[in-house]
Formats: sequence, structure tokens, C-alpha cells
Amino acid sequence: MRRRVFICGLAIICSVASVARAQAGAGPQVKLAEGTLLGSRQGQVDAFLGIPYAAAPVGDNRWRAPQPVVHWTGIRDARSYAADCAQHLFPGDAAPLGTKPSEDCLYLNVWRPAAVKAGSKRPVMVWLHGGGFVNGGSSAPVYSGAAFARDGVVLVSLNYRLGRFGFFAHPALMAEGGGGNFGFRDQIAALEWVKTNIAAFGGDPANVTLFGESAGGISVHVLMTSPMAKGLFAKAIVQSGAGRGITDPTHVPTFAEALAAGERFSKPLGGAMSASGLRALPADRVIGGLDMASMDAADYSGPMIDGETVIETPIDAYRARRGAAVPLLLGTNSMDGFPFGGDKGQLFAAFGPRAAMAKALYDPDGTRPVPLVATDLFADRYMNEPTRAVARILAPRQPVWLYRFDYVASVMQKEWGGAPHASEIPFIFDTLNERYERALTARDKQIAGWMHGAWIAFARSSIPLTRGRSWTRFAHPSSDLNYISRDGVTVRQDPLAERLDFVEHSQR
Repeated sequence: MRRRVFICGLAIICSVASVARAQAGAGPQVKLAEGTLLGSRQGQVDAFLGIPYAAAPVGDNRWRAPQPVVHWTGIRDARSYAADCAQHLFPGDAAPLGTKPSEDCLYLNVWRPAAVKAGSKRPVMVWLHGGGFVNGGSSAPVYSGAAFARDGVVLVSLNYRLGRFGFFAHPALMAEGGGGNFGFRDQIAALEWVKTNIAAFGGDPANVTLFGESAGGISVHVLMTSPMAKGLFAKAIVQSGAGRGITDPTHVPTFAEALAAGERFSKPLGGAMSASGLRALPADRVIGGLDMASMDAADYSGPMIDGETVIETPIDAYRARRGAAVPLLLGTNSMDGFPFGGDKGQLFAAFGPRAAMAKALYDPDGTRPVPLVATDLFADRYMNEPTRAVARILAPRQPVWLYRFDYVASVMQKEWGGAPHASEIPFIFDTLNERYERALTARDKQIAGWMHGAWIAFARSSIPLTRGRSWTRFAHPSSDLNYISRDGVTVRQDPLAERLDFVEHSQR
């Protein structure tokens, strides 16, 4: 009890100090129901960082649905990022964090055009970061919303609980309800915050585009098909976000499977654990070394069908017409996989009687290196074919645009044979300098301008545009898609169509 009182007291002291620093500064201010924020202004952009959208999910709030924000008096300093969510840092992350992770992490950030007035009804975009639901955060410099705000959009990015903090079920917690997808509940709470507060920043709560990449893109699919997120956004963009399953292309763990994983986690800690005992565990013990290289651990379920946020797999919901009928822009990258797996024999054997056909498609002359074969197989099974499947299901009843990103920054052309997973992000955010520093060509910058502009056009008008020309809307059975390469944005027949047909038939 003394420890909890000490922690609460320290939090109050830190909050008071934050308010005191804010009162001493100068900058743009926004008044919310919870209190007043002080942001910073840099040229054409106002930034408000580290805004709490829910109470700290620590102590008794660990493994609970997001709780209301505690109001503050005075002016809260919103000129620097708050902590990203607790995690075991992954050295290969394409978007390295800018803060030290913490369990106290339910914060978001808002960028807006400078001096925009409340009620101006600028288009709003809400970004969900990737990281396999175990890594990532909103503080990564490559996710800065400054360029979006410079170009007229109110951009919101947010943190959500990760790993076992975000996705955990256990018999000791069942009596409290609330399911086990706390990370998705966080995302929904942030969208509710946007609906309530974004007008104060000059944004239009009726024109919100939800977009994300990888786990963030998967989250968009989940929120498009979750009854709890209904009406919280008007458009959606999915970048490399699969669509059939969540972290597995064909399966989402049931709640019973998630409970079993939770029990496997707690068993070595001393048998039956109470809810209070679980909440008293040190954060490092809960993290347990989980990251993008170890997320298949048997004592971690990941996102699950909890009956509240996730009722069924996204593709099953789409087939049953239970998804949000909003304009949708979705796509993948040309080298959108990871080299997981064994030797070629093991990779092809996974297709059983169709192994010979798999070899003919992915390694026809037997000379392709194993990592390239594994990367292509992963990309097609987890990203490319599920994305095409979603487009085919939804295109007859709502506007859908399908793309493939195949542009490689000039400095990486000798190293990459295509556009790897997450490499489109700095082009969309127009943050190439953060990813490649200053080793950029005029063509790199031009492609970034076109991609960034297409995402903004979609947020404004529900149609992606490049140089004033509309992208081609997807229409099944055509296999045409919008292809982004060194040739610019063109319309092409999908060069992977034969491979994707094979993957689709293999999964039946």
C-alpha cells in the first residue's frame, strides 16, 4: 500500500511540475474538457504532444479497459512526447522510438496547421503504428505528423498497450469482464477522444480517416469489423495489413486458447495467480522478452476473439457484410515479407501435394537464395493474397483502391531488390530525411510528394489523386492495381497474380 501511495504521489508531483513548466512557456493553446494544453509552433505547424487520452494503465488499471483521464488545473505542457508503451526493444525496427517505454503510455499527439481555429473542420487522419502488437510507438521521428499539418490535415498518432499488457487473458481476470484485447480497447478509446475533442484543434470529427501499417493496418481491419468502433471514422487506409487473420493468415486465437496461454505464463510464477498478484508483477516480468523476433511464444496469445472487440476474423466479417462500408485504400509493398522458415525443402513441403507447383512459382530454376524464397512466400501468404481477397470482397459494395508500392529509395537500390515491409512509411509521411538523412535524389522526393499527396487527397475527398489524376478504383475480376515504382504511379495488371491464385487455392 505504501508503494502505491508513493507512486500516486510521484505521479501528482510530476503532473504539477509539467503544468508549472507549461505556465512558464509560450505557444499555441487548446482548451479541452480535461484542461488546457500548451503546444509548440514551428513555422506552419502547431504540435501538441503527449496528451493523455485515458488514465495510466498501471496498478489497479493494469488489464482493465481504458479509464477516464484525470482532469488537471492550470496549463499542461504538451511540447514533448510522452512515453511509448512498455516493450522489449527490437533492434531491427524500421521506426526506432524517440522515448523510453513505460507502462504509463496511453498518450496521443496532434499536429495541425498553425493558428487554425477551433471548428475549422480540417480533414483528420489518425495513425496506428506497427510492430507486431509487441513493439512500436508514436514517438518514432518517421511518424511525425508535421508534413500532414503543413499540407492542411490534422494528424493524430497514438500509443496502445502492447504484448501481454495489451493482449492477455487469464482465469483470474475473467470475473472483471472486458475481454483480453486491451490494446484494441485503447485504440477505440483514442478514437472516441478524437470524436469528442478534435474540433477544438480545428479538425472535423465527421471526416476522420483511420490509417495504419502492419499491426496498425491489421488494427484498421479489426476496427472496421468491430461493433465497438462503429461510427468512429469515415474512411480507412490499410498499409500491409493482411486481412484474413490477425497475426496468423488463417487463424485468430479463441478466448479459450488465450486463457490457456495466460495460464502457461502464470504457472511458473507460483501456481494459481490472483488478479491482484498478476497486477503486482514487475513490468519486465510481464514483458518477458517478447518482441517481433519472439512473439510466437506459447505463453502469449496475441490478439484474440474476445466476443467484444473481435467477434470473428476480419475476412469472415467482410463476407457477412458486417464491416464498415467506408471508402478503403489498401495495399502492400513489393518485398513485403520476412525470411522466416527453414531450407527450401521445408518451405515447399508446407504445401503438401502442391509442393512441386510452389517450387515452380517461387524457385523455377532452383537458383534463388533461400531468404528471397522465404520472403516471397511470407509476403504472399500474410500480406499480398489476404489484401487482394479483402479488396475482392468489398469492391462490389464500397469504394476500394488497391495499390502495390515498388519504389526503393536511391541510396538503397544496390541492397534491396524491391520495397521491403514498412519502407513506404517515410514516403507517405514525407519524412525521408528521418529515414535516409540527406542521401536523397530529386526522384525520391518527387515520389514522396506523390504518395503523401495521394493520402491527403483521400482524406479530403475519399479519392487518392496524383498530380490531379484519380487512382484507378479496384474492380474484380480485373487484377489491375495502382503501381508505384520509378515510373511513377501507373496502372498495371498485378505481376503476382499467378502466385496469389496459387496461395488462395492452397488455403482452401
